[in-house]
Formats: sequence, structure tokens, C-alpha cells
Amino acid sequence: MSKKLKKGLIRIIICAVLFILIKLAEYFTPIAELKLLSLILYLAIYVSISHDIIKNACMNILHGNTLDENFLMMIASIGAFFIGSYSEGVAVILFYQIGEWFQSYAVGKSRNSIKELMSIRPDYAVVLRDGAEDEVDPDEVSVGETIIVRPGEKIPLDGVVVEGTSSLDTMALTGESLPRDIVKGDEVISGCVNLSGLLKISVSKEFGESTVSKILELVENATDKKAESENFISKFARYYTPAVVGAAILLALIPSLITGAWLTWIYRALSFLVISCPCALVISIPLSFFGGIGGAGREGILVKGSSFLEQLDKAEIIALDKTGTLTKGKFGVDRICSLADELSEDKLLNIAATAESYSSHPIAVSIVEHYTKLSGTDRDILKNDIDDIAELAGHGIEAVIDSHRYFVGNDKLLKERKLSDTDIPSASDITGTVVYIADEYRVLGYIILSDIIKPDAADAISGLTAAGIKRIVMLTGDRKATAEAVAAKLGIKEYYSDLLPADKVDRVESLYKDKSPSGKLIFVGDGINDAPVLARADIGIAMGGLGSDAAIEAADIVIMTDEPGKIAKAVAISRKTLRIVHENIVFAIGIKLLVLLLAALGVATMWAAVFADVGVAFIAILNAMRALKTS
Repeated sequence: MSKKLKKGLIRIIICAVLFILIKLAEYFTPIAELKLLSLILYLAIYVSISHDIIKNACMNILHGNTLDENFLMMIASIGAFFIGSYSEGVAVILFYQIGEWFQSYAVGKSRNSIKELMSIRPDYAVVLRDGAEDEVDPDEVSVGETIIVRPGEKIPLDGVVVEGTSSLDTMALTGESLPRDIVKGDEVISGCVNLSGLLKISVSKEFGESTVSKILELVENATDKKAESENFISKFARYYTPAVVGAAILLALIPSLITGAWLTWIYRALSFLVISCPCALVISIPLSFFGGIGGAGREGILVKGSSFLEQLDKAEIIALDKTGTLTKGKFGVDRICSLADELSEDKLLNIAATAESYSSHPIAVSIVEHYTKLSGTDRDILKNDIDDIAELAGHGIEAVIDSHRYFVGNDKLLKERKLSDTDIPSASDITGTVVYIADEYRVLGYIILSDIIKPDAADAISGLTAAGIKRIVMLTGDRKATAEAVAAKLGIKEYYSDLLPADKVDRVESLYKDKSPSGKLIFVGDGINDAPVLARADIGIAMGGLGSDAAIEAADIVIMTDEPGKIAKAVAISRKTLRIVHENIVFAIGIKLLVLLLAALGVATMWAAVFADVGVAFIAILNAMRALKTS
């Protein structure tokens, strides 16, 4: 709790205790002389509790914005004093301040979940210059310079590890509780916390372009794009407030001129004014969206504005990219087949990994990683077994290993070496990518690699179906056999393959024709080659696991954990937030209309007016705070 909130609470408690003591004294000591003392004490409490409201009302009048809740509260409370209802005049302000305090407390609590993200901003960077360590502002570090990050420190800038090993706490960025192990050569992003070893990092981006800066900018602007519900309340208050002020004036004048009971009808008009304050709506609805955005942030889901959170509730069609979204975008060894009786699968894998050990191609890297993981052999050790090596562009590798010449590559390499055989499976007949291993005379075997499906991808699809998404479509640039296999594993019935980025845009355009006028279309991609489609969709969701610039720039929502399962979670958060918003709208307007009618008829007193204003706002705020909880 902030110092300002603590001071406000102390002021409210002191004034509330004095108010209760005065009411008790009036009840047990009905002496005429006590009335003057009560008035003085009531005025003292009133000045203490209302000075900021009166100040705000006067400032707003000077700026031409008279008809707000501060103005209504000031007129109603001062009017109550003029007609002799001292306790009601104090009560109106006292309970209003209690409501305002709880509003500030609720906003502060919802901001805390977003402030956790804001805390990722590093305060300094330790840069190596001329052999000495220099502690500077992250803005002063240039690309290519080397920074040192000690255990317990935040990584201040994006870069590549040039020395050291460690584990990183990425929770503030991704929501992932498990540390991420990193070694020399790994890319690291700013905002993570170094948990163990000393790291030397070569900076790859200036601070203004770093991941942490992009995320901070996103969070700071998260509430700029208002939802339709928030815009509705702004328009509603613009017409509603002048209307009720006019109605209160008419309620005070017309019946008083007819009956002559001026005090009675002025009292009713003042009650009418207090009731009319749209505080519950003005406060609780933005707070609900703010809570929803904060709750999503705690789950590693960054929403760029409340309008996008609201639109998720109307999602009917979702189109998903395959590579990097449903799959890891990284090859994994599926199967090893030896065609030579004298060669075991392990030996065949050893030949392939040794030949590929010099290559940086993603397929080569995957084969080497698979072998080294199984055998515990380092890549550099594999290189020692090679007598000669040549890369055959577009075909593969030719290597001499232990005085034997081997060829490792695709079917083009086999055709060039005239090693094709009808018994060898064609790459077009296999789901995945095929790497053949041959010597100078025959094909020894082959390795099948495929893009690894993310562990929660199947659950993500079933979760979206359970959430009521009418149509789930997979779009991919891969060939049909691969797309069909992935779709079958994930339970996706509709998919389109062999698509270029422009083809994906065309396909999304055609999907638009199949949704209802109020329905929304979501596209989910990795935010790099999918930027055109992310921009075209009603809602673009990017997988930003490593905080890619394209993901943060192009998308409306970024899944920082890189988990497709969080898409259904985002939809659930949206629906819960919208449900809370609608509950508050119906509850606040319904209660106010009822009590306004009762006040005009003289049934509702100023105390009922206080409940209709502050009580309803307080209940609506408590309801809005539920949006912070995502479960």
C-alpha cells in the first residue's frame, strides 16, 4: 500500500470515528445547546474529508468540465448543509471518499501485476572497455560491445553469450517458472535474471531496440486502445450527467412552486443528484479491463489494449500458422533406418553426425545435437575423425571419415552419384525431411527428421474447440504430406499447405467471408514471415517466446511463453472480463434507475442515495477486481 493510500485511510478512519461519536452524542444527549457544537464538528469533518473534492470540482469548472462526480458531490453535500441535513451532508462525502479509496486500492492492486513486468527494466550495464569494467546506463552501450552480467543481475541488453554458462530466470518475460540453461553461443534477451554463473555477452541490439524496451513500450500503451464498452460509458456519461442535473433542477422547482414545500423537494433533488453519479460505471469498467490485461500479463500473455481483449470474446474463426506456432520450428530425428546389415542404426547416426559436424544448416545441427545428446560426445570431437570434407551446394556433404568416403544429403545427391534405387523410399513418399547416407557404391541408410510438435499443441486445439471457436484452420508453407500428418496428430480437420506469405493473406481474406458480421477472425503466427497476415486479421496473436521484434510490432497480443495453449487461456480471460463488465453495467444502471425513481417519489432518503452511489460503486469495484484472477 502506497503512502498516499495510507494517509487517505487514516483520514477516513479519523473522520468516520468522529462522525459516529457525534451521532451517538446526538442520540443520547438531545440538548438544544449541542446542535451548535454538532454543526461545528460536522463542518470540521466536512472540510477535512471534502477539500480535495471541492478543489477538483473548482478546477474542473475553470476548465469547462462542470458536470462530473466531484461537482455533483459538492453541490449535493453543500445543499444538505443549507437545508439542515448536516449528518447526511457529511455522510455523502465520507462514503464517497471510502468508495474512492477502495477504487484507488483496486487500481493499485491491478497495476501490481503489470508492474512486475515494468520491474524488468535494468538500471545499469557493466561494459568492458579497454580491459576495464565500466558501469553505465544501458542506453550508452553500442552494438558489438561486451557486457558482464554477474549472478543475481538482470541482463540489460539483447546479445550472444561469448563466455560462461548459467541459468536464467525468464518468469518476468514469459511466465515460465523453470530456469533456462544457457551456454556459450546462445542468444539471450534483456530482462531475464542471471541466476548462477558469470556471463560475458556480445551486445546485438541497442537498448531502444531490445526486447525489454519493446515490452515496456507495449505495457505502457496497453490501455490506449479502449474497448467498445469503455467508449460506450464515456458517451453515456456525456449525455447522462447533464440530463440528470436538469431533471434534479426541475424536481426542485416545479413541485416546490406548486406545493410551496421547498425544503422537501430540494432535499429530494439533492438526493437525486447524489444517486445520479455514474461512479460505478466510470470506475469499474476500465478497472475490469485493466484487471483482465494485468491478469493476462501474469500468465505471459501481453495484450496491447482493452479493445483486443474485448474482441477475443467474439472470436469465431481462428487460423494458425504451423511452423513456430503449433510446432517448435526445429527439426528432430524421428527415425533412423539402416539398409546395410553390417551397420547398426547407432553407427549410421555416427557417420551422419560426423559428416554434418562442420555444417550450420538447421538439419545438420539437429542431427549432430541428437547424436551428441545420445552419446555424450562433443561436436568438436566428431570433427577430429574427419580426414577431408566438402559441402555440395544444394545436395549435402561429402566427407572422408577414417579413410572411408561417405555422402550425406538429399535425393538430388543420390541421383548425381547414380545411387538411386527402387527399394529406397522417395522423399515425396515420406512425411518429414529425409537425409540419405551413402558410400561410393550404395545407399547405407537414411534418417527422417520432422518439425517437433509443441507439447501443448493438441490441448490448445481441443481447448479452442471447447471454448466454442466454430472453425479452426491450419495454414502452412510446408508440403501437403507434412501438413496432413501434423493436422491429423492435432485433430485439425481443415488445413491448407504450400502457401507463400501472400497466399496466407488470400486465404485469410476468403475466411472473412464465412464469419458473421459481428464475429472476429484470429490469426496466430510466429510474427516474422506472418506479419502481413497478423496485420490483416481482426486480432493478430504472435508467438514471441524469444521476444522477436516482428512479433511485438505486428501482433495485437503476444504469447511470451510460446505456448499455443495460452490462446484458449486468453479467450477465457476475455470472456470472464466481459462477463464482469456486463454484470457491472446491468447492476449499476438497474439500481440507480430504481433509487432515482424512489428519490423522486420521496421514498428514498439521502442515506439511500449514498448507498445507490457509493455502495453500488464499491460493489462494482469488488466485482471488477475478480478480473485479476485468471483461474
